[in-house]
Amino acid sequence: MINMSKVKILSKGSTNIPWQDKPEGFEGLVWRHTNNPIIGWNPTPSTARVYNSAVVPYEGEFIGIFRADHKDGKARIHVGRSKDGLKWDIEDKEIQWKDEKGNDYQPDYSYDPRVVKIEDTYYIVWCTDFSGAALGLGMTKDFKNFVRLENPFIPFNRNGVLFPRKIHGNYALLSRPSDSGHTPFGDVFLSESPDLVFWGKHRKVMTKGAAGWWQGVKIGAGAVPIETSEGWLMLYHGVSTTCNGFVYSMGAAILDIDNPSKVLYRCKDYILTPEESYETTGFVPNVAFPCATLHDETTGRIAIYYGAADTYLAVAYTNVEELVEYVKNNSVLASGDEKEWR
Repeated sequence: MINMSKVKILSKGSTNIPWQDKPEGFEGLVWRHTNNPIIGWNPTPSTARVYNSAVVPYEGEFIGIFRADHKDGKARIHVGRSKDGLKWDIEDKEIQWKDEKGNDYQPDYSYDPRVVKIEDTYYIVWCTDFSGAALGLGMTKDFKNFVRLENPFIPFNRNGVLFPRKIHGNYALLSRPSDSGHTPFGDVFLSESPDLVFWGKHRKVMTKGAAGWWQGVKIGAGAVPIETSEGWLMLYHGVSTTCNGFVYSMGAAILDIDNPSKVLYRCKDYILTPEESYETTGFVPNVAFPCATLHDETTGRIAIYYGAADTYLAVAYTNVEELVEYVKNNSVLASGDEKEWR
């Protein structure tokens, strides 16, 4: 029996998140939803695939910001709604952005969104076209009207993830500087801003590699970090190279609560890797790419939303107590992870 007095989730969550108990006899940390994938091919008339998407609680139900690859080949982001977090009604038309003056400000393409509520506003970060892959940033209060803000950084950058609250008065954003192609390198960095316009105090958070080949090529922040009594719990993806291409697996780390550029613990082994057919076979084989979590702070339950094979959206489950204890007891840091690297 898990003693929930040891590790507490401090971030506000929801009590009605999707959940399935750990299968009897299962010895792993993360177990898959039995009816995966929850979204398959051709989910709306104009879209071919939905994956690498973000989900948040909203008015007692759930809202999703979905990466949808259209049948013209371009990725765009759409809104979806669900009562249970599993069955989704996704709008066929992509989000229509206005700038802060009310003018159209539509991206040429957009993919791999993350969404987080900070105070009374929902912020969306995605990969956009800014003369190359860069981070786009926008906000909404009602998921009907969307205001696009200034792009945080110049190219090239991906995997932008905002923390769910300000830290020492500043917004904090994780990112992964990259290049113009399928990056054969990449570490996680942290940047701060007082106003979501001017960004600085850049720090290197976490370096690829550490002890595992599964994260030896590049890494990137996944879901919005969860604030716990042990630090910021961050799911991330790690990439390895095989003779048949990249493999994307899922890992976890714990960052210092007051200075998240410092890594306290980082799991040596992946916590989930492509094994099921919907993860190993698809548009891009061998991908398990975390983009969002839902959690219930009263029970410690965590539901993980991840993209599978760049084709499907899938769900997995874990418990904060087991996951944090595992990361702490099986931690290997890369050189420099433990310090404020500037």
